Amino acid sequence: MSFPLLTATAALPAIGAIATAAVPAARRTAAKWLALVVSLATLVLAGVVFARFEPGGDRYQLTESHAWIKDFGVRYELGVDGIGVALLALTALLIPFVILAGWHDADPLETNSSRWRPTQGFFALILMVEAMVILSFVATDVFLFYILFEAMLIPMYFLIGGFGDRAHSGSDENAAAQRSYAAVKFLLYNLAGGLIMLAAVIGLYVVAGSFSLSEIAEARANGSLDMATSTERWLFLGFFFAFAVKAPLWPLHTWLPNAMGEATTPVAVLITAVVDKVGTFAMLRFCLQLFPEASKWATPVILVLALISIVYGALLAVGQRDIKRLIAYASISHFGFIVLGIFAMTSQGQSGATLYMVNHGISTAALMLVAGFLITRRGSRLIADYGGVQKVAPVLAGTFLIGGLATLSLPGLAPFVSEFLVLVGTFSAYPAAGIIATVGIVLAALYVLVLYQRTMTGPVREGIGGMPDLKVRELAVALPLIALLIFLGVFPKPLTEVVDPAVQHTMHDVQKKDPQPEVEAAK
Repeated sequence: MSFPLLTATAALPAIGAIATAAVPAARRTAAKWLALVVSLATLVLAGVVFARFEPGGDRYQLTESHAWIKDFGVRYELGVDGIGVALLALTALLIPFVILAGWHDADPLETNSSRWRPTQGFFALILMVEAMVILSFVATDVFLFYILFEAMLIPMYFLIGGFGDRAHSGSDENAAAQRSYAAVKFLLYNLAGGLIMLAAVIGLYVVAGSFSLSEIAEARANGSLDMATSTERWLFLGFFFAFAVKAPLWPLHTWLPNAMGEATTPVAVLITAVVDKVGTFAMLRFCLQLFPEASKWATPVILVLALISIVYGALLAVGQRDIKRLIAYASISHFGFIVLGIFAMTSQGQSGATLYMVNHGISTAALMLVAGFLITRRGSRLIADYGGVQKVAPVLAGTFLIGGLATLSLPGLAPFVSEFLVLVGTFSAYPAAGIIATVGIVLAALYVLVLYQRTMTGPVREGIGGMPDLKVRELAVALPLIALLIFLGVFPKPLTEVVDPAVQHTMHDVQKKDPQPEVEAAK
């Protein structure tokens, strides 16, 4: 029996979470180092998965299949495709940076024991989220995916509600109330989507007689599964609604700014760079693969929602006074680009959407974590409280600038490649949608450059003069992410050669071909 590599990659952070939570209360530093070592070991295993994946091989590789709940036909089935392996690698890559950036975020506040926050629990919850997200990217049983999709809400709820941002402008009571509100809103929105998805999961089993993706695909191929059009559309809507909440897509997005604003900066990165990717990934894996005809039927409406997300998110980012909420609304705009690329139903669009998931994760992590270091120094999230930072902390300002330029998809940085592919794929199929989407590019340049100008340039404001530059631990977080943005910006081949074959499988599922360019014959 071959070594269960996918199970091991997900089990390691889960076991590490239990071990970290069990560290004695007085050994906070030991708990931090244990969590960091576990996350680095998980990254090594993820690297092995990435190295062993063969882009030209079977659609799902490193597969595992075991009976789980026999009476209901539920199996523990795992398998990774090109899209899943890219997002698995992203998750394993970002978690060590999240842990390093949050090194002191759960430390006791001074000596007041009544305000002590469990450091061990903070890092254990992060590792548990990592385990569930990794499993969700490799689960090929629909019911197993659903369990993971819902279960990851529990540790995220406690991370948002129990470990809030210390740079809150209000009183402690007001901060606690807002943090509680953000956590409950996050939970209720995602639970509502999950409950609707559960009904669709049950309906799929009634129709298909199986939860296995491979069995359902085989039944479709040999004609033994003939799903009525109305049934397929209703099931599609059940799945898509849950994924649109998780993504998030307008108008189901309102939980994200609250959650990212009230959470600690590393947890905000965990939300938008890791957990939310499960929603857009699931649109590719489940919506398009299980319900191809319904996906094409819903495409016009989904494209409109994606365009609204792009423009609406960017417009609200322009008007924000809070740094973290600005980045949250920018992420809503970026998720609109991802959904646009998926439902443009072109190979360029879907390849771009997958790359966008990876590159957005890296660029948002870089920008948000450096912004977190800035906020920790000043003790405020308000843009108006900053000015002249580049004169006293040039390295901090420089890394912040590169993260911001990546967010606006500057050529030469990784997000440019993915955004360009999304727009090319959209223009070739839906020219009007492509034109409207370019508005988001212009607005992105506006909110990023204005943010940098107001915080980093100009005269040094009061409270900024003694601000220290990035320290060794913070450089260990920022510099590798910046280097990766530059590397993937000039050499995206390691990702494209893995993603493209998986996209071709998805295009075959929906029976779509790329539009051929119209070339006028020479006279």
